[in-house]
Amino acid sequence: MASQQHIEKMQLRQNFRNLWHSDLFSTIQADTPYCCFSLWCAPCVSYLLRKRALYDDLSRYTCCAGYMPCSGRCGESKCPELCLGVEVVCCFGNSVASTRFLLQDEFNIQTTQCDNCIIAFMFVLQRLACIFSIIALIVGNSEIRQASQLLSCLADFVYCTVCACMQVKLHKIEMDKRDGKFGPQSVMGVPRVQQMSRFDQQVPPFVGYAPQPAYGQGYGYSHS
Repeated sequence: MASQQHIEKMQLRQNFRNLWHSDLFSTIQADTPYCCFSLWCAPCVSYLLRKRALYDDLSRYTCCAGYMPCSGRCGESKCPELCLGVEVVCCFGNSVASTRFLLQDEFNIQTTQCDNCIIAFMFVLQRLACIFSIIALIVGNSEIRQASQLLSCLADFVYCTVCACMQVKLHKIEMDKRDGKFGPQSVMGVPRVQQMSRFDQQVPPFVGYAPQPAYGQGYGYSHS
């Protein structure tokens, strides 16, 4: 039941009208210093960006932004700072993805095929590295062991790079736009607490960026 709901919400995001302000390929050029900061201190960046996504009000914080089964069951309301710190360190991948989903659902930003391909490549590479490591343990062949180590290093490099770019592109730059750092600030306000998670809504409300006149126009980059 939960898996079906998750799939439905992922499909719903593909029908959102807005696009990301920058794509993953241009992230490093868009904000090189912050991309390096995100690469070398990823949990710190994830903490800062989640707090900023919640408008610096951690009383709104829920573990993994309400998108995981553990959300709301970890005592977040008693000590949100500690819980967020544990999340970004112990569940770093989930923390990055949850902040992404939080911004997507708040600002009606669609999931692009380009980003899906990059993220899927990262996951496939990690699975291949795991399979080769298991084969190397079973067979005991030195060449296979070296290949598994090479794949593991490559998978780790791609994972760290994609997460760093994602935190800059999908999080920081988007919130820079939200906060008016690229020009006049969008007409918007702090959403109500119950609006921070959209999993119980079939049609995304217009919170955040103003509705677009047509699909893909006036926001983000173009795929043409």
